[in-house]
Order: sequence, then C-alpha cells, then structure tokens
Amino acid sequence: MCLFAEFTGQPIMLFHISTREGTDIVRAARARGVPVVAETCPHYLFMQEDALNQPGSVAAGLICSPPQRQPDDQRALWDALDAGVLQVVSSDHAPYRLDASGKFAHGPDAPFNRIANGMPGLEVRLPLMFDAMVSQGRLGAQKFVDLTATAPAALFGLDGKGRIEPGADADIVLWDPGRRVTFADNDLHDATGYNPYAGRTVTGWPDTVLSRGDVVLARDQVTATPGRGKRLLMARSAAMEPIANAPATRLD
Repeated sequence: MCLFAEFTGQPIMLFHISTREGTDIVRAARARGVPVVAETCPHYLFMQEDALNQPGSVAAGLICSPPQRQPDDQRALWDALDAGVLQVVSSDHAPYRLDASGKFAHGPDAPFNRIANGMPGLEVRLPLMFDAMVSQGRLGAQKFVDLTATAPAALFGLDGKGRIEPGADADIVLWDPGRRVTFADNDLHDATGYNPYAGRTVTGWPDTVLSRGDVVLARDQVTATPGRGKRLLMARSAAMEPIANAPATRLD
C-alpha cells in the first residue's frame, strides 16, 4: 500500500499497525515522502499475546485482528508514537457478547477462526491512554490530546472537532488526574457484558464531559438526553488531497 501511494500520489491511512515490521515500513515510507499516515489501538499498546493463554471464554473475549503481539513490538509502537510515525490511537471498538448472540454464535467450543474478532474499546481508550501518557509521563499531555483528538479530527475531515477555540464544537473533557479506578468485570456502558481490561488500575479519570457545550457526563453519571446525537459527515481533509505530479516510481 505504501508503494501504491508513492506511485500514484494518493494519500492513504493504514489502520491497526501492531508490529515492529509495520512501524519500520511506515517510517521508511514517510522518510521517502510517501503520503501515508497510520494508526494503532490500545490493545496493541497494553496487551501482549500471552493474554490469549487464558481459559476459553476469557481468551475469546480478547480475540482481535490482527492479534496482540510481543513485548518488542509494543516498544516499537510506543517509539513510533513518540516519533510521529503513527499519528492516531483509536479504539477499534468491535464488541460481541460472550454468548450465542456474539462470540459463541458457533458454539461454546468453537475454534478461534469461528469466533468473532473484536472487543470493547471505546470507553476504555482515553483512560488507558491518559494513565500511560499523562499520569505515568509517557509522551505527555499535549501528545495525548493530539493522538486521541486533534490529529484524528484533522485527518478525518471532522470540522469543529479536536480543538478548543472559537467556532469549534465545545467538546471538552475535564479530567481528575489523581483519581484511581480499577476496571471491573462488567462496568462498561456498551451492553457487551465484560471489560477486557478487568483488574487493571488507571490513574486519571474523566470527571465532566461536554458535547457541543452541553454536559453529557458528570462524575460517572450520564446526563445526555436521548436524541441529541448528530451525524457528522467527513470532508476530504488536506492530508488526503492527492499529490499533483506524483513521481512515476516503478513498482518492480
């Protein structure tokens, strides 16, 4: 895909980078001026492949594509985030219940290739990243905001999102940086019935959330009124504009 982007001048975004090899390819391509941006996910930053060496129902809840990797791959991902080789950390939220309606649609003893791929990720993404990047001092608060809000809004052409300034949508999260929370077995709001990070403790928790200036969450209580959501259309961002007069690079 990087070679195609280099040949055509059409920018691309690569999702779910999970290995050192993948970061090396993206790093080399960007160094050549290839218009490529890339993303990774919390389960690649905070889980390793040994998470799958658990009893069947637990491991089934952690199956995703691509799978979790080795510690060295994890280090490479953090280095790539620090260096700007990866620009976005998004949730890959793909929840399935641990029953016949979800992961075990093909039976409780289904092999892994007959189990739905994915796990809850939306609600845990920001607390996990805040804990690692701000509370533990890994890359810092500014990089946390950029990777989780500013950069994705700009890349995906979401006007009014990802920044706090006049004319933007007043989407603001106020964090309690000292609050410690341990994830429980079933404490999420997505009706999936489990939390893949159960037992993990994070420091830093969203205290108040504003959406378009309205308080939609306050001290763990959802205050949003049903029906206030709005569909957002993505525009073609500057990052996705084709490059004029792309070099006629030979693909062979």
